[in-house]
Amino acid sequence: MAEFKVLVINPGSTSTKFALFRGDHELLVKSINHPTEELEKFPAIIDQYQYRKDVILNAMAEEGYQVSVLDAVVGRGGLLHALPDGGTYAVNELMKQHLIEGVGGEHASNLGGLIASAIGDEADKPAFIVDPVIVDELMPRARYTGIPEIERKSIWHVLNQKAVARDYAISIGRSYDELRLIVAHLGGGISVAAHDRGRAVDVNNALDGDGPFTPTRAGTVPAMQLVDMALSGKYDRPFFKSILSKKGGMMAHLGTHDAMEVHDRIAAGDTHAHDVFDAMSYSVAKTITGLIPAFDGFKPDQIILTGGLGRDDVLVGNITRMVAPLGIGITVIPGERELKGLRDGAIRVLNGEEAAKVYKGKVL
Repeated sequence: MAEFKVLVINPGSTSTKFALFRGDHELLVKSINHPTEELEKFPAIIDQYQYRKDVILNAMAEEGYQVSVLDAVVGRGGLLHALPDGGTYAVNELMKQHLIEGVGGEHASNLGGLIASAIGDEADKPAFIVDPVIVDELMPRARYTGIPEIERKSIWHVLNQKAVARDYAISIGRSYDELRLIVAHLGGGISVAAHDRGRAVDVNNALDGDGPFTPTRAGTVPAMQLVDMALSGKYDRPFFKSILSKKGGMMAHLGTHDAMEVHDRIAAGDTHAHDVFDAMSYSVAKTITGLIPAFDGFKPDQIILTGGLGRDDVLVGNITRMVAPLGIGITVIPGERELKGLRDGAIRVLNGEEAAKVYKGKVL
């Protein structure tokens, strides 16, 4: 790997994580937590831009690094209009305008491209985003539902899924663009995608109520029962938004999203906790199995399990046992490789392996 120096920025809701790499060597990595009282000074998330940028630059300076050493800056991609292809995108004026406007919603990740662009300008070096959550590579038949007014959307753990898929390909001496893979990101949210030769042609919407239920999300639920709840007059829209994406799943059943706590309860004889965790494992395995048709008759080369819960031996063991009849090998790559994925995306452009893509706004 070329010895390019790349600054990687990953803003979260209450923290900013960043790293400085020289080639594949990590020179500096920091995760800076932002006190609630500091963030409350800003009317909107986008107003935190200067504050977070200064935090990064000050922390770099304290370690003796200046922006002049950089070859590129890359930020986590935000909620833009859906992108038809994954990969590395140059931050342009239209992208910055849409991040500021929040065309896809307000989220801390919208700050990533903006801060990367500003620091890149100071260093007179390019700024990028890589594989943001709004990458939508769904094949046409995966978009259809039985209701013409409702089309399936693609919101998933793009960055980590594609990073581990590429790493797996490298580990076996192959290219990501020639493999057929099923990748399951296991965390507070769970996304399961069919990667067909470099494109995620089918994946559940991991945010809005689609796919397996998770530690915090409801997943797919019987539609008419949900309609009955909505029309009962007992619940409002914020309730449904919360139960679908924040307080559903294991949290709704057990009052916790902490898998370790659930395992402790199971060990103490809590049969309900056992049944809920087993059902969550089953829902993930069923989603994995349901993606076999996405490859149109070809057998997937591998199943990859990743994300924070990729470290959960019980969950991984349950899924492995349930999908064993498929006869497909399983590789576990636990944790998240978001910083590495951002770095690698920038380096692929810097070394000429791929050209930076151009953000053009709404195209889907």
